[in-house]
Amino acid sequence: MEDKCHLFFLCINELKLYIMGVKVSYITKEGLKKLQDELDRLQNVERPKISKAIGEAIEKGDISENAEYDAAKDAQGLLEAKIAQLQDTIASCRIIDESQLGTSKVQMLNKVTIKNVKTGATMAYTLVSETEADFKAGKLSIHTPIAQALVGKKVGDVVKVNVPAGEVEFEIMDISL
Repeated sequence: MEDKCHLFFLCINELKLYIMGVKVSYITKEGLKKLQDELDRLQNVERPKISKAIGEAIEKGDISENAEYDAAKDAQGLLEAKIAQLQDTIASCRIIDESQLGTSKVQMLNKVTIKNVKTGATMAYTLVSETEADFKAGKLSIHTPIAQALVGKKVGDVVKVNVPAGEVEFEIMDISL
């Protein structure tokens, strides 16, 4: 009974976020930790630095014609916007239970090895959330055209992907965790 109540409240929470127009993103524990660490750094290191810079600019006199003050206030506005964005992202994240993932079909957090059918070039990407994406590290956002074409497919399937250079065909060679 307790599990059913917990599931009910989780569904209600997701429905509230949907109604409010909040985009839920799924993320790994490590990805969430990185976001939380970045938020902590911005709030506890960068914010005090900017406050200090504003205070020093005020001490220099007339702030109506003080370029340092204007620059520090602009930096403060940008920082506060970034903090608010990170807070919203963290609030709308849901952690993926990696123990529930499989490799029969492509899904988030799978490492997918694909081969360009035309050129024979082989690439491997791990499908991750937008916040964890890092193309150089082989982490591809689940929202990219390539990832969208791969999701739900099996080893041996050939997918067609529309990219800026035209349509490209990829064969799925391997799916792993």
